[in-house]
Amino acid sequence: MATSRTLISSNLFIFFLVMATTNGQAPAPTPSGPTNITAILEKAGQFTLFIRLLKSTQASDQINTQLNSSSSNGLTVFAPTDNAFNSLKSGTLNSLSDQQKVQLVQFHVLPTLLTMPQFQTVSNPLRTQAGDGQNGKFPLNITSSGNQVNITTGVVSATVANSVYSDKQLAVYQVDQVLLPLAMFGSSAAPAPAPEKGGPVSKGSASGGDDGGDATDSSDAERIGFGFGVIIATVAAIAASSSLWI
Repeated sequence: MATSRTLISSNLFIFFLVMATTNGQAPAPTPSGPTNITAILEKAGQFTLFIRLLKSTQASDQINTQLNSSSSNGLTVFAPTDNAFNSLKSGTLNSLSDQQKVQLVQFHVLPTLLTMPQFQTVSNPLRTQAGDGQNGKFPLNITSSGNQVNITTGVVSATVANSVYSDKQLAVYQVDQVLLPLAMFGSSAAPAPAPEKGGPVSKGSASGGDDGGDATDSSDAERIGFGFGVIIATVAAIAASSSLWI
């Protein structure tokens, strides 16, 4: 009997020891998955239309691939809100080709990571993933004054409202306007300048007019000479007729 009680006591001791050890262990940390731009925007809210554009152009896959690459220099994304897209002229996005939609998204992405303090020291125009701003097609200029950061594209001016997300690889900033690149939304061509006063003009206008004036003067002279000849002939005929009657 005593041996049985001792065995039971030993078993209970071992049971409670195991339970105490198990409960004292910290839970395993949740593994942090790869950075996902659309997941970040979905969590932040108010970026539904931008997320849709990222997915339809497959730009989100390219961004995620770059972010999780060991050779990445980081990325900066300017995310327009749903209100920014709704303020666009009706049919703006539908008028773009698939390639232009890709370029529009890429125009919102910088191939380097920029923190808020770095906006004060950047060199304009900034290079975006849509292309080099130096060629005048995709210029993106940033000006910073205190905590206010403004972006100009040559078509629109936007303000960085706040920071949505940032880590060592990615910075996402909320902007109040869709960034429209000059290459797609700028003036297609400047109107032709008016010709200068007294300047050269095309053949058929001034030169043609001069030729026309000479031709008119010549025709008038011919008509006058012909008329004078008719008068002389008439007078001669009358004189001859008079001499016959005499």
